[in-house]
Amino acid sequence: MNSLFNAIRRLGFRRGPKRLLGGIAGGIASGLGINVWLTRLLVFLSFLLPVVGVLFYFVVWFLTPWQDGSIPLERLLGRRPHNS
Repeated sequence: MNSLFNAIRRLGFRRGPKRLLGGIAGGIASGLGINVWLTRLLVFLSFLLPVVGVLFYFVVWFLTPWQDGSIPLERLLGRRPHNS
């Protein structure tokens, strides 16, 4: 399981420091180098898809590291972060 979390960290995505809610759109925008408001709009539009948009958001929320590198799912499982 640690290798999964370390692989997620190596992707370079972090929750954006310019968060409105969970920081997912900010992190995606920062990681891809695109406008944060465009990303927020696309995330919002994904919520119009029945169940898929919200489910995807929560999965990404559980797997996207905070700025300090900690991952919510990893914390939920009671694991300590290991740097690769």
